[in-house]
Amino acid sequence: MKLLFLGDVMGRSGRAAIAANLPGLRARWGLDFVVVNGENATGGMGLSAEHAKGLLAAGADVVTLGDHTFDQKDMAQFLEQEPRLLRPVNYSKIAPGKGARVFDAPGGRRVLVAQVLGRVFMKQPFDDPFSAIDPILKAHRLGVSVQAAIVDVHAEATSEKMGLGHWCDGQASLVVGTHTHVPTGDAQILKGGTAYLSDAGMCGDYDSVIGMEKLEPMRRFVTGMSKTRFEPAGGEATLSGVYVETDDATGLAARVVMVRQGGRLQPSGPS
Repeated sequence: MKLLFLGDVMGRSGRAAIAANLPGLRARWGLDFVVVNGENATGGMGLSAEHAKGLLAAGADVVTLGDHTFDQKDMAQFLEQEPRLLRPVNYSKIAPGKGARVFDAPGGRRVLVAQVLGRVFMKQPFDDPFSAIDPILKAHRLGVSVQAAIVDVHAEATSEKMGLGHWCDGQASLVVGTHTHVPTGDAQILKGGTAYLSDAGMCGDYDSVIGMEKLEPMRRFVTGMSKTRFEPAGGEATLSGVYVETDDATGLAARVVMVRQGGRLQPSGPS
């Protein structure tokens, strides 16, 4: 199976890049399943129902969220209506929506997608992501009940992301980090056969401070004071993420390639 995961969509620029480029990538790379993290797609803070519909219409099979899941007031209700949206599984058990689901893919295949939130350096208290993801992977075994499994680790610390990658090794096709908006260069297949990348980066304008217009973040770094709210940068976006090919019989990764398309970053993707 050919899988694509795209990192945090950042504001209007990121949404426009997804709409303009994802349909073509699906066709050109023969993609079977696409997951997009959309938690910064609306003004850089959260995701509205309208913008979620746009990402799905552009070709995302699943949209994951993160610590800004409920920043947009209509998302709590929309999560209950749209099964293709996932919030972190280790949110409160009474939170709207689900953190993991199995989805259909071409050829009668099935794909598990799950998201967990890290706890290191995060402001809110969340349940332990390790014990949260474990029973989900054990209930949906690769090569048995699902042909692929994708785990989005939405976290600050690369150490925590790496720990979760090794924790899931052999039980997931791909473990990929999101949240920090900076793509890492450590795409690899772990010893147990799981593809891993510490951070997919963002789908946004890299002439910025992690997707935000530069002036206000720099002012706050220098003075410690805020003057205006953060605004997403509006230049041409780079689509950043990771491409994985899996073995249907085992669900494990056979190939992993970093993805960077358009914008300012050096291009990368499957040939």
